[in-house]
Amino acid sequence: MKPWIKILLGLLLGIAVGLTLGKPVPIFEHIGNAFIDLLKMLVGLIIFTSVVTGICHINDPKKLGRIGLRTLLFYCITTVVAISLGLVLAFVLKPGGGLDLSWSHPLASSSLNIVDFIFSVIPSNPFAAFAEGNILQVIVFSVFFAFAITFAGEKGKPILTFLESVSEVMYALTHFIMRFAPYGVFALITYAVGSIGLRVILPLLKFLLCNYIACLLQVVVIFPLALRYLAKVEVLPFFKGMKDAIVLAFTTSSSSATLPVSLECARDHLGISSDISGFVMSLGSTINMNGAAIGQAVAAIFIAQSYGIEITLFKIVILILTSLVSAIGAAGIPGTGLVMLSVVLNAMGLPLEGIALIAGVDRLREMVSSVVNILGDGVAAVFVAKKERQINEKQYHTATWLE
Repeated sequence: MKPWIKILLGLLLGIAVGLTLGKPVPIFEHIGNAFIDLLKMLVGLIIFTSVVTGICHINDPKKLGRIGLRTLLFYCITTVVAISLGLVLAFVLKPGGGLDLSWSHPLASSSLNIVDFIFSVIPSNPFAAFAEGNILQVIVFSVFFAFAITFAGEKGKPILTFLESVSEVMYALTHFIMRFAPYGVFALITYAVGSIGLRVILPLLKFLLCNYIACLLQVVVIFPLALRYLAKVEVLPFFKGMKDAIVLAFTTSSSSATLPVSLECARDHLGISSDISGFVMSLGSTINMNGAAIGQAVAAIFIAQSYGIEITLFKIVILILTSLVSAIGAAGIPGTGLVMLSVVLNAMGLPLEGIALIAGVDRLREMVSSVVNILGDGVAAVFVAKKERQINEKQYHTATWLE
């Protein structure tokens, strides 16, 4: 049985058992919190090793020239737009409204202004940042550490090799811990439904609806605008050329697994040169997660609304920054949606227990968000290739549904 089916079953069984019990049972809360703690245990090292190795791999002077800068800027802009769409829909539809879950832990202070916040992310002690779970400080330290490895040249390569090994170990550990996800979700949902009853069902449907509408807007509005007015090409041939990648991304819920097919579509159907498509789309599969960014934004607001926590402009800024940077750490990690969401919630001072509310339907969200992810990479490749004059426009405009 596939892992996502097990998690969905855990959600359904949790609802059934919670309704049957009709009251909160502390043992389920303890089991569920243990799973949350396992996720929290992963975050620091995953972020550190993924950000460091990711930056070191793309920090090739030949790549990070004009093409690299243009690609990164395009990715940042489209990701911020995606996050904004998710935020607007979450605030309008209020998917978590009415749940009124209680949370006894104190919130992180939000009295800092934006200038204080910017300077507060600089760690005076990186080990303390790891120990305290200050993810933003861990990310900042990771960026500086990556640049230091690059500038060290040959002497820095052994450190990079070691961190690559640590990253693979964390990959394996994440895969192992996610085997407990069905049981953790079952326990937390049983406790939640025992406390609040069936009120959780409608909010989950609204949560998915927010994600789907935001993803649809990104695909049918934002991407076509970028193709038409930035790349200055026709829109329909792009979707015709990317159809194979779209189907695979939807069925596998994995933009990384879809990369070989995406590259084939870009080269053979859209007429993009191998150099441009290889660099832009490979980089995009690592750091460009428009669909995932929408999911994180909607999930964070959903959880805040569920627990009755006010989201200030300050916290929205934190949400945008962490969603942007955590995309680097999300590359190639099974269960990445839940793990990376814990990073965002941690930085915003929101309860990680809220992850259990959406874990059971996260696969349904990922099916659509993965399509948005790969299409975002494709649009970027067309844009960069057009600017660099490395696209066969005749081949691009003759793409058909039958290829």
